[in-house]
Amino acid sequence: MNIDLPLTLLGGLSPATFMKRHWQKKPLVIRQAIPGFFAPLERAELFDLAAQDDVQSRLVIQTPEVAATPWRLKQGPFARKALPALKKPGWTLLVQSVDLYDARVRALRDQFRFVPDARLDDVMVSYASDGGGVGPHFDSYDVFLLQAHGQRRWRIGRQKKLDLQPGMPLKILANFEPEQEFVLNPGDMLYLPPRYAHDGVALGECMTYSIGFRAPGAGELAQELLQRLADQAREEVGDALYRDPGQIAQTHAARIPADLAQFAQVALDKALHDPLAVQRALGEYLTEPKAQVWFEGAPPDARASPGVRLDRRTTMLYDDAHVFINGESFLASGRDASLMRLLADEQALTAAQLARLSAPARGLVADWVQAGWLNS
Repeated sequence: MNIDLPLTLLGGLSPATFMKRHWQKKPLVIRQAIPGFFAPLERAELFDLAAQDDVQSRLVIQTPEVAATPWRLKQGPFARKALPALKKPGWTLLVQSVDLYDARVRALRDQFRFVPDARLDDVMVSYASDGGGVGPHFDSYDVFLLQAHGQRRWRIGRQKKLDLQPGMPLKILANFEPEQEFVLNPGDMLYLPPRYAHDGVALGECMTYSIGFRAPGAGELAQELLQRLADQAREEVGDALYRDPGQIAQTHAARIPADLAQFAQVALDKALHDPLAVQRALGEYLTEPKAQVWFEGAPPDARASPGVRLDRRTTMLYDDAHVFINGESFLASGRDASLMRLLADEQALTAAQLARLSAPARGLVADWVQAGWLNS
């Protein structure tokens, strides 16, 4: 992608300019970001997805007539008969990670690859009846809100007080203070940085596509990386036992011996002696498939095609020393590294490019095809 080329998707801004001016800084309303846009998924297709066990979906129903519980939240899957009538106002169906299940939605998501793939999360599709929404709230991540069908009124505000209403099944702001208001039509898009308060209400039947970006917290990230490092510790450190032949008799038996503390420190240092350990754990974490993702391996008698392409459910990243794919890491250098990085960036390799890989690297690619991670 040429990051200096103006994009209609960004209202005539180049990706470089958008990232400098708006990313994590301030909202942007883009009229006709995708001119003549039609929702890739029809309503019936979205409802079919929400009925599947391996698809995460939620149903939000507004009940203003019940003062104590003006909002209700249900978790899917939902059979069609479990959804409210289309003419009933005030309900919203939210379906997560639709890009994993539909190639058209994945192609839409790929238009936002001027942001690092490590930050891209998923495309959530929401269907709302007239007046439907999820209440005034804020997100802890960046999001592009693309209007796909009908109209939605957005009110947004950069408020500092983000207290939530107690006792609600949703994270509803206690005191929403809108500063701006927009009505989006199909093809219009609103970008919001993290923690920007917003409230979207459907004006008639409405579908909105939310392209969201993951933002792991420091504590969450540390926990994940330490767990992965811990899983490797036994192999890295070995099973040498603590020995203390010089230990003297103690009058304070509960005190931890200094030599034992030093033994523990040395063991930890050995576990972390590999300078690439944290990078490896990070890449494996960032490419780990989501819990609901599964792959169908290629049939044993499948005919090879001239090239390969990443399956839409596959995540492939790289750093200076590794390539990462679906939670696994591989050291790579030289021509193999260049071609593997090309596969991650372009999501495909031609037959000529595959032929330039070393025999071991071609073997890896063949294994990935058999696992369903790549399509040939």
